[in-house]
Amino acid sequence: MKKDLTNRLSPMQAAKLFVSEHFSDCNGAILAGSVVRGEATETSDLDLIIFDESQSSSFRESFVKYDWPIEIFVHNLTSYKTFFKLDFDQATPSMQRMVSEGLIIKDTGIISSIKQEANDQLLKGPEPWSDEKIREKRYFITDTLDDFIGSVDKSESICCANTLFELVANFVLRTSRHWTGTSKWLIRSLR
Repeated sequence: MKKDLTNRLSPMQAAKLFVSEHFSDCNGAILAGSVVRGEATETSDLDLIIFDESQSSSFRESFVKYDWPIEIFVHNLTSYKTFFKLDFDQATPSMQRMVSEGLIIKDTGIISSIKQEANDQLLKGPEPWSDEKIREKRYFITDTLDDFIGSVDKSESICCANTLFELVANFVLRTSRHWTGTSKWLIRSLR
């Protein structure tokens, strides 16, 4: 039986209430994700990035509050930089995108500089692949293509086709110096 969600709080109201109840002393908080981009679906959650200098390390946690699934990404004032670097190095700037597009829920004067870091990295784009990396990726594409062409099992063919799609999509994006992604973000990156 579906739950009636027509009377639940707006994403911003729920996010503000969550932060005030659970992270009232934080340095800053951002609401990000599909609800901010106007792409929310029936199953969308609220993505909250919390910056709290009292936290010794970063962590993620999920809740259901105010009829919303809520996923929090908690960072101190330096741990987010590690995630920026990891995402940048993998050419999948999830954290940067969330910070860049996010709506400010709370700010003690730190959010604009963190948003600027995210925007600078997004504008820079990923590092180019070396010629060696391009040759390596071409090898894996042709190897998977050979497996697909030679497959006589429908299930194996589907798996090969899926892998081939991911390999080719990433190859096209990375050799064009564009960001890539996983799951739905791979399609969004191609668009």
